[in-house]
Amino acid sequence: MPQAVASDGTVVAYYDLGGTGPPLLLAHATGFHGRVWAPLVAELSGRFRCFAFDQRGHGDTPAPADGDFGWHGFARDALAVVDAAGLRSPFGLGHSAGATALLLAELDRPGTFRALYCYEPVVAPPPSGEIPPPVAAAPPGLLLAAGARRRREVFASRPAAYEHYGAKPPLSVLAPAVLRAYVDHGFEDLPDGTVRLKCRSENEARSYEMGMSHGAWDRLAEITCATTVACGGLSDSFGPAVAAEQAARLPHGRIEVFDGLGHFGPLQDPAVVAAAAARTLLGPAPAHAPPGPSGP
Repeated sequence: MPQAVASDGTVVAYYDLGGTGPPLLLAHATGFHGRVWAPLVAELSGRFRCFAFDQRGHGDTPAPADGDFGWHGFARDALAVVDAAGLRSPFGLGHSAGATALLLAELDRPGTFRALYCYEPVVAPPPSGEIPPPVAAAPPGLLLAAGARRRREVFASRPAAYEHYGAKPPLSVLAPAVLRAYVDHGFEDLPDGTVRLKCRSENEARSYEMGMSHGAWDRLAEITCATTVACGGLSDSFGPAVAAEQAARLPHGRIEVFDGLGHFGPLQDPAVVAAAAARTLLGPAPAHAPPGPSGP
């Protein structure tokens, strides 16, 4: 697998997922990994050359040596992949923490991305009486961090893990192909024949704890590339009210709401989100040429 080296020395695993067209960099949510995008990429391969990566402490990218899970580190991971893969003016598609990483990467290096499609970035306004703070804003990410620290890490096998996750929320809402990709590539084999999550619970928890300390909210006006803020109409995290606030602060921001989807939207219905992202970033798909004459 190809690797990139971030500016702080973290070695970042990334994946050329193929396809034809301009480059598209995909960034995953906390607790996941780059290859969970495969079902969505299958819908995009005719329009983009797709790349994904494992953020630090996730998948095959190790935790940072200094133990710092500040989210600007995720941005450094994204920029390292842009450089290592030679991506010129790529598009970006991110989910949750991954969407935030792409926004932070654009802030750190303006002009990196041609345009961004961000599904529920973790960029929250100050709490007000009108907009309820998202779950992740509970003193900083402590609820999610506590849940991560209780997460089961070891299973008898990958099939056992798949059965476990598919039977109860939150991961039971994932499309079966997405859940399969998550399990197949998100576990490592242990000597006793069991499997263990590559994203260790402590690393996930520390990521959540740093989720509201990156300062992106006050800097959204500095992001000048076209940016779509997408969200699920059923989301209890960063839903339509917050997304509208985010988009309004972006100079070239717009909002897209997916009725019937929640915070895991890109992983719930990859085909629907892929089609919307491609349409937004590139315009409508070209119509197929009509068949030629069948004879004289």
